[in-house]
Amino acid sequence: MQQSPPRLIKRSAEYLPVEEVLKIPRGIRGIYVLYSHKPKTNKYDVVYVGMTTAGEGGGIRRRLRSHKVRKSGLWSHCSIFEVWDNIRDDEIVELEGLFRHIYHHDSKANSLNVQRRFKKLIQVRDPDIENWG
Repeated sequence: MQQSPPRLIKRSAEYLPVEEVLKIPRGIRGIYVLYSHKPKTNKYDVVYVGMTTAGEGGGIRRRLRSHKVRKSGLWSHCSIFEVWDNIRDDEIVELEGLFRHIYHHDSKANSLNVQRRFKKLIQVRDPDIENWG
């Protein structure tokens, strides 16, 4: 059985070196991840998770160029996840909020990744899972 393409993600490119940021087309909306590459183990530690929406001129490329300056030396690679055109900006914000929430209390996550909580997720919190059905 053939599977359909992902509903949210149109395209992705993973573990791009920081030097390739300018090759990313302008206007790409979606989620991006900054990594610090550990050559000895060939592992990529997450440094930061971010997003861009339609209202942000330049999209992911602009944000990554900004991070090259503001977070210089803290990351070496990035991954980008472009969303489909029919994905609303508030859905992108929700995805980023979920990722931020996951990293909020992670002791191994880089301190740059510890951001404010995603309030909408807290609003739907219901720990009484027996009543979910």
